[in-house]
Amino acid sequence: MVKMAANGEKQQGHRPGIYKQKNKGHKHGKHRTKGEIERENKGRVSVLTLTKKQRKEQKKMDRRHKANQLRRNKKDMVLTEKRRLGSRDGPPHLVAVVSLHAGVDAGAITKLLRGEGAGGVVHQERCVSGISDSFGLILPRFKQRFTFLSHSTADMHALLDVAKIADSLVFVLDSTEGWDSYGDYCLSCLFAQGLPSHALVCQGVSDLPVKKRVESRRALSKITEIRFPDARLFPLDSEQDATLLLRHLGAQRQRKLGFRSRRSHLLAQHVTFTPNRPAEGTGGGPTGLGTLCVSGYVRGRPLRVDRLVHISGLGDFQLSQIDAPSDPLPINLTARPAKPGKGGDVDMMDGGEDEAPVRVLMKADPSCRESLQAEAEVDPMDGEQTWPTESELLEAEEARKKKRVMKVPKGTSDYQATWIVDENEEENGEMDEESSDDDDDDDDDMMDEAMEGEDEENISQEPGSGCASEEEEEDEEEEEVCSTERIGADQRYDEHIDEAAEEEGLKRYREARAHEMFPDEVDTPLDMAARIRFQRYRGLKSFRSSPWDPMENLPLNYSRIFQFQSFERTRHRILAEAAAEEDGAMVGWYVTLHVIDVPSSVMESVQSGRPLILVSLLPHEQKMSVMHLLVRRHPSNTEPIKNKEELVFHCGFRRFRASPTFSQHTSADKHKMERFLRPDAPTVVSVYAPITFPPAGVLLFKQRNDGIQDLVATGSLLSCDPQRVMLKRIVLSGHPFKINRRSAVVRYMFFNRDDIMWFKPVELRTKWGRRGHIKEALGTHGHMKCVFDNQLRSQDTVLMNLYKRVYPRWTYDPYVPSPLPWVKREATVEMEDLDMD
Repeated sequence: MVKMAANGEKQQGHRPGIYKQKNKGHKHGKHRTKGEIERENKGRVSVLTLTKKQRKEQKKMDRRHKANQLRRNKKDMVLTEKRRLGSRDGPPHLVAVVSLHAGVDAGAITKLLRGEGAGGVVHQERCVSGISDSFGLILPRFKQRFTFLSHSTADMHALLDVAKIADSLVFVLDSTEGWDSYGDYCLSCLFAQGLPSHALVCQGVSDLPVKKRVESRRALSKITEIRFPDARLFPLDSEQDATLLLRHLGAQRQRKLGFRSRRSHLLAQHVTFTPNRPAEGTGGGPTGLGTLCVSGYVRGRPLRVDRLVHISGLGDFQLSQIDAPSDPLPINLTARPAKPGKGGDVDMMDGGEDEAPVRVLMKADPSCRESLQAEAEVDPMDGEQTWPTESELLEAEEARKKKRVMKVPKGTSDYQATWIVDENEEENGEMDEESSDDDDDDDDDMMDEAMEGEDEENISQEPGSGCASEEEEEDEEEEEVCSTERIGADQRYDEHIDEAAEEEGLKRYREARAHEMFPDEVDTPLDMAARIRFQRYRGLKSFRSSPWDPMENLPLNYSRIFQFQSFERTRHRILAEAAAEEDGAMVGWYVTLHVIDVPSSVMESVQSGRPLILVSLLPHEQKMSVMHLLVRRHPSNTEPIKNKEELVFHCGFRRFRASPTFSQHTSADKHKMERFLRPDAPTVVSVYAPITFPPAGVLLFKQRNDGIQDLVATGSLLSCDPQRVMLKRIVLSGHPFKINRRSAVVRYMFFNRDDIMWFKPVELRTKWGRRGHIKEALGTHGHMKCVFDNQLRSQDTVLMNLYKRVYPRWTYDPYVPSPLPWVKREATVEMEDLDMD
């Protein structure tokens, strides 16, 4: 290459020599490139499952197309379920009308909905068993069918049961106030349980002047946006408004509740009871058992005949067969609309069970049917029995030969003296037989005694003059008249006060205040050795990292329960199998279930006007175990709730009574027991109950002495784990008597030398953050020398933490009495009758 220089001379360009480095070309071999492979496959994927390496080699567009396809499939599935509800192939749209104010009438709403101008045809009156205000409605224009029911909100159990299975709720509000205090209470319970799709309606807006209608609706929207921020308010004053409401109910998005979408459930529309014969049952009388035939539409998942069913408020039962009667609410889509007044485009046949033959869909196989066994069989002789060793025989012989020194009456022989029990031995035997529940009660009693001194009232008397004048005597007469009037008013006020409940509440408040001021502190008894009183407790070097064997010293009740090797793995497997099931009575079929061995008291519940609900249980859900519920204190309740106090539980479809144990919600392997339900933090509630797979809403009620049940806490189902370690902590306190540089003499923690030597290995701590240990005992009255990591302060307190494992009480009771209607009680006193001067 020749280049021209600046001076015009030609210069020779550089050329590489023979020693220039030459790199080798890439040897790709004979295999095909990725592009060639993709062009040959033309987008086809192997039938075999893709390996991790193959999934990694998929391109970004392929992953995007796959995600779009999955999203499209889920969307189509949701649309299919939505279109099926209320149609010919699905169950009728179940709508419950709930009034949230005492001044509104739900019957007026149902009257408008069943009117001819709304576009529907009432096909069946009283279509739900036990509920008088219920009817079936068919909309020929929208090709949908509805089942409406209106139930009183006074019975909270019935309201919650209806909300568990209803597809939509219609809340009737007052045009000015929205809802009252009891309506707000009902909403709290419904939100905690799980609220399905809903609509808000109100009446009386059209009666207002035109200028005030907008202001009224705006004010009502401000009230409702607290609970329902995105809900639409429907005025319902005419049949045209009723048509708009029906269209909205049929087209709105359905909320999916996990505890009912994974289980098959049914609302009874027709119920019959047939007592068992004396040879088959237990007498066949009015108090015996029988077969309950329940007819209704299958909802949720397909119903299998070999699964157990749970009847709310009664228990678990088995099925014998499933029949298929004719549909009582059919839709005839082939007929054309008729003229007004001559019926619609529906088949108006009754569709009763007497006119058409009943087909038997399936019968239960006794060999494949699930068992009703709820508790494990306990064999008391199943434990391993070993012969005592030679050393144990020698120790027993030495103990027998050891001479006892004891006081006996004069003239008592040696044989008679052997039958006399010493006082110390009797006390020790009693302590060995006491349960951990007695220890809990003793600790609480000690805390009560410690607080008695703080609650005494000091009565002071004012000094009076030596002589009284006539004016003072007149004033005294006036005061006597006023005092008699006050006494009469006080007596009227005290008529509605329960003294026993007041004393119990005062005791509970004192315990809660003592626990808040001195958490877990217990006084060492003076009349009993601490090593005997606290023999079930032990010390821990670190509550977080110290080991605690979960299988150590289990109570006898643990032999009656069931335990999973891995609850989460079993839960995922069972829920996946339930979602893939396609056999049994399909969703939307009108069937009759034959439930065997049902007590005759079920008919009393139906005749009293309560809905009857049947739920198909998943495998293992009839067995007892230790269930843990994560709850939070409801702000409406301020009374202290003590540990192991009887409460009423609503867990999913189940309802029962039990005495739970409270503990902290942490991620550690040990959890501290709580003496009271905390208002500022979530708490884990542990109880013996039938197994239920999450998710499920939980409501806790406390029943008063007068029968009214108050909402205490709300939450959700956490897990099923009998190996969850719950530790009760007690704190022994002592006072520093003499303080040196790093050591101190502590007293009032123990009162004898043997107790100090027994608890010597346990670590000490102080309220100011010092840590130490017991070095030696001084004297025989409980003084001990302790060494700490730094010098103590004179106002500091020395503490010792002791722990023991606690378990729930076996107080499970599936029978829950019906609550009395909730009444807002206010003590009213006429102020004009009292002379406040």
